[in-house]
Amino acid sequence: MAISGLLKRYDQQLRTDAETPGAAAVERLGPLRLVTFEGGRGFVTYQDLAGAGAETIARWVAEALAFYRRDPAIVRIEWKTRGHDHAPGLHEALLKHGFEPDETESIMIGPASELSVEVDLPPGVSLRKVTEEQDIRAMSAMQDRVFGSPVSDGNAAAVLRRMARRDGMELWVAEHQGLIVSAGRLEPVSGTDFAGIWGGATLSQWRGRGIYRALTAARARAALTLGKTLIHSDSTEYSRPILERYGLLRVSTTTPYHWRR
Repeated sequence: MAISGLLKRYDQQLRTDAETPGAAAVERLGPLRLVTFEGGRGFVTYQDLAGAGAETIARWVAEALAFYRRDPAIVRIEWKTRGHDHAPGLHEALLKHGFEPDETESIMIGPASELSVEVDLPPGVSLRKVTEEQDIRAMSAMQDRVFGSPVSDGNAAAVLRRMARRDGMELWVAEHQGLIVSAGRLEPVSGTDFAGIWGGATLSQWRGRGIYRALTAARARAALTLGKTLIHSDSTEYSRPILERYGLLRVSTTTPYHWRR
């Protein structure tokens, strides 16, 4: 499928309530969806900006921030932008109101069938889906270390809450002699053709040995079993070429802007 067709499906199927299955609450402001998550996090997203001009967009930014400021429990907000949107003045309005841009990532999409390949694993390494709390905490701690963050009980607790909701999320790990060396999650998107692959992390000494490739293939097979034909992911410049080799296409970009109280 051409990039234009993949991007159309992305906009139509994923930029809806399907984007935020774990939301505690959602309010509307024009075309904006003002999402609240547990843990004091706000999240702003939308399917498009309805052709609005810079003045209207600036007003929406101010009103969205005011909405979250009224709730003292909200301590941080992410405003998710996409590179293919018509959004005059949005960057300037976000900066004016204290939002800071994070790293731009690539929106990657491709057929799940192309990712579902057989990969030889290093001796002693095996893959499995995990559901038990002990495994989930070990997986979360490994990802924290790989991403350069302190090991956080809060991050593990958030994943455990998601698992308790039984919303379809699957957690996959590769392990060697009981040690988790690579991990990632699969998020089937209800009512769409898509499943997302997220949180991919591999310990540095185990990289370049096909483990993450095998983990991606396992998640793609799981997605196909669930009837999902397309895989999507937001990728850093480190992971983008890896996913391109796997058959995913860069259809656009996404840049998160962050505000903190």
